[in-house]
Amino acid sequence: MSPYDPSAYPPFAVTVDLVVLTVRRHALCALVVRRGEQPFQGRWALPGGFVRGDEDLAAAAARELSEETGLCAHDPAEPGAGNGAHLEQLATYGDPKRDPRMRVVSVAHLVLAPDLPAPRAGGDANSARWAPVDELLAVEDEAASGLAFDHARILADGVERARSKIEYSSLATAFCPPAFTVGELRRVYEAVWGVALDPRNFHRKVTGTPGFLVPGGGTTTRQGGRPAQLFRAGGATLLNPPMLRPEV
Repeated sequence: MSPYDPSAYPPFAVTVDLVVLTVRRHALCALVVRRGEQPFQGRWALPGGFVRGDEDLAAAAARELSEETGLCAHDPAEPGAGNGAHLEQLATYGDPKRDPRMRVVSVAHLVLAPDLPAPRAGGDANSARWAPVDELLAVEDEAASGLAFDHARILADGVERARSKIEYSSLATAFCPPAFTVGELRRVYEAVWGVALDPRNFHRKVTGTPGFLVPGGGTTTRQGGRPAQLFRAGGATLLNPPMLRPEV
């Protein structure tokens, strides 16, 4: 075997990009930041940045989210994940021309959390905002949509991951506070899928799936009307039978 020569291979950088989704005013929204530096200065982009030499990918994703927006995310597998946010790797993007500066490979992450507060811009981001995903994905062309790099594609992939995973997993509860009503959970499904669901049918399915929901104790009137029973996420990670997405 011939000796390995690292100089025989061109160097490239690794970045993390974040698809941060939440439900605000009954709409699925994504976090975008306005770039303060070139390339694509002034354009909207997903939060993210370069991975440092001494950190792993998950740490880089959490750092970039905090630096650029002031928000925090925690891996639910870690003890003490207080805010209930969900963080997972989404996909890797390595088109040689995706970044005009140099060869850059991006490892995108998906972050889901309950109704998050208004973001605070920081780092190289001039401003940050929540935008309905329907607005951001209405135009497939990235230049027309205002998203920098290949972020329109990454966002679309993240939204589809969320839409498909809530069919067969308990991931939809990551959009809810620790104690929530069946109606609030239904509105999450409606926002993520972009469809209206029959309330009685939905209630029967989610309360009849073993381990999906457990009574949280007490009731609430925060949605108006009569008091509604509070639930919390159960221990089930897979739904059987799945909650199939209605065809639109």
